[in-house]
Amino acid sequence: MGLSTATTAVSEAIQLCVFDSRRGQQEGQELDKILFFYPADLPFTKQLYIIGLSEGLITFTRTFSPEAACEVIEAEKHSHVFFEAEQDIWMVLVVEKNKELEAIWRIDALQKLLKEIHSLFLMFHGSIRLLLEKEPTGEVSRSHLYSFIMDYLNDFLVGKKLHLPSFTDCLKERGTVQMLTIGRDAALDVQALVRTLDSCIGNTSCHSLILFQDLLVSTTLSPDDTTNLFSYAVLRLIPRVLSSGASSWSYLIRGNVASHVGQHGGNVGNRVIRPLQHGKWSKGKDGFLETDIWGMEASGWVGSTPKIWLFQTEEQMCLYVHQHKTLTLILLVPVSSIPNGEQGVSIVRQYILENASLKIVKVEEKLSKGWGGENAYHVGGYRYLLVDGDRQISRASPPGKVTTLAKESLLAMSKLRENVDLEKSRAKQDSDGEEKELEVTIRAKNNAWVISRITRGKELYMALEKANETLLYASDMVEKFSNRYCNGAFSLD
Repeated sequence: MGLSTATTAVSEAIQLCVFDSRRGQQEGQELDKILFFYPADLPFTKQLYIIGLSEGLITFTRTFSPEAACEVIEAEKHSHVFFEAEQDIWMVLVVEKNKELEAIWRIDALQKLLKEIHSLFLMFHGSIRLLLEKEPTGEVSRSHLYSFIMDYLNDFLVGKKLHLPSFTDCLKERGTVQMLTIGRDAALDVQALVRTLDSCIGNTSCHSLILFQDLLVSTTLSPDDTTNLFSYAVLRLIPRVLSSGASSWSYLIRGNVASHVGQHGGNVGNRVIRPLQHGKWSKGKDGFLETDIWGMEASGWVGSTPKIWLFQTEEQMCLYVHQHKTLTLILLVPVSSIPNGEQGVSIVRQYILENASLKIVKVEEKLSKGWGGENAYHVGGYRYLLVDGDRQISRASPPGKVTTLAKESLLAMSKLRENVDLEKSRAKQDSDGEEKELEVTIRAKNNAWVISRITRGKELYMALEKANETLLYASDMVEKFSNRYCNGAFSLD
C-alpha cells in the first residue's frame, strides 16, 4: 500500500498548497507557481484550479481590504484558510465541510498550524524567497518544502486520513510555550546553570533553552525563537519522544517520501535536510543527542553539527542538545564562533561536561522533587486554558482531564472561541489601537457553562460542567479561579 492510496482517500477532504504568485505569469508556465501540494497525486489540472481560485480570492478581497491579507473564505462545501507566509508566497489549506462532529474546524487553529509549519521551516532552511532567488528554477525549494511538510503532516496521519486540529483541541493553543513553575531555590540553581551555558565560548553571545519533560524552565532567546525551538524540542527531542523511537513513524509515509522528493526535484546537487523525521535523534553515552540528519563528518564517526537560523537576528547557530534524565538542555552557539568539523563539536561538548555536569544533575534533582506529575496543573472542577499572547505562553488543564468533557461542552467551547477569534480580528483592524476587553458566558446544550474573558493581552477559556443553575454561580467560580491562580487578572472588581 503506497502513499498514493492514502492520499486519494482524503484528496477531496483536505488540500494544502504553497505557491508563489510572482512565478508562472506566462501562458504555459503556470505549474511554476506550485512549490508544494498535498496530496501530490492530485491531477495538475485540479492543483492549478485550486491555486487559481486562491489567487482570485486573494485579489478580490484586496479590493476591499488592501492592508489586511485574506485569512479565510467560507464556501458552501469548503473552508479556504489563507496565510501569506512571505511576501507573495502563500500557504492555503482547503478543508471540506462535513456533518460529522469530528470535522468541525476552528479557523484560527488551522491558521496557526500553517504559521507553525512556516516558522519551523524558516528555522531550519531560512526564507523561501531567498531559496528561490539562489536557485530560480525552484527545484531545491520544492524538495525542501515537500519533505519538510510531509514529515510535519505525518504527526497528524491516523491510518489513511489526516486528522487536523478540531473542536476536541479547543483548550490548546498552538504557537505558545508551556512553562514549569519552580520555587526560588530551584530558580537560583537554574540561573547558575544558564550563566555557565551562555559563557561556553568566552565573550561570544550564546543562547540556551532548558526543558523539564515537555515544559519550559528557562530561555535566553526572544519569544519567537523560544516558541520555535520549544515546539521542535517537544516534537522530536524530549525524552518521551526519544523513548518512543521510530515506532510512531507511519509506514504510509516512510516508504514513499523519498521517492516523491525525487519526483519533485530530488536533491538537485543539494542534500535535503529533514529535521522532522522520526527516530533520527538518539542519546549518546555522554548525554549529548546525536543525529545524522545534517550528514556526517569526514571521519564518518560523528554526525555533522545541526544548524538553525534565529528569527530575530537572522543569525545561523550551531545546535547542541544534552539530556540528563528528564532535563533537556539546548545550547546555541554562533556558527562564526566555532571551528568547523569534529574539533568544534568537541570543544563545546567538553566545556559542558567539565563545567556544567554537576549543575545539571542538581537542577534535575530539584525539579523532579518538586514536580507534581502530569496532573500538576489540574484544578478540580475546572477545565481551562490560559493564554498570555504578549509572552506567547499558555497553560491548560491536562489533556487527560479535558477528554472527560462531554462532546457538547467541547463543541460549545470551540464555537465560543471562534466568535472570540472574530472579535479579536475586528479589534486588530480598528484604527484606535486600544486593546479590547471581552467577557462571554454561554450555557451549552448539556447545561455546562463555557466562559471567555480577555483583558490586557491575557485570555481565559473555561468549561464548567458541574456548575450550579445560575449565572451568578458560574461567575463566582471564575472569580475564585482568577484570584487564586491568575493574581486577579480576570476579576471584574
